[in-house]
Amino acid sequence: MKHVILAAALVTLTFGCAQQETKQAAAGDAQSAYQAALSAAKAEQKKAGAVGGEWRDTGKIIKAAEKAAAEGEFSKAKKLADKAAEQGRLGQQQAASQANVGNPSYLY
Repeated sequence: MKHVILAAALVTLTFGCAQQETKQAAAGDAQSAYQAALSAAKAEQKKAGAVGGEWRDTGKIIKAAEKAAAEGEFSKAKKLADKAAEQGRLGQQQAASQANVGNPSYLY
């Protein structure tokens, strides 16, 4: 009977440790994905700023992503960083499409 209890305890302990390692690996993957998304967002923000197309809220979204990551919410942080990167790309496109357009004729 002692062997059965000992074996059950070992299986429970081993299984519990394996689950913990899986959770830690998933958290590490989420953190890595967030870091990559944040780097992309900052790069797109910089490009948009260089052509005069940075959108108003891009910086605020990046700060919100950094705050979420500091709180350990890497999935939320990645979504916010992805949104900021998209705003950076859209800001660049908008600036390019509006270059040399000039003022409307009713202003002259």
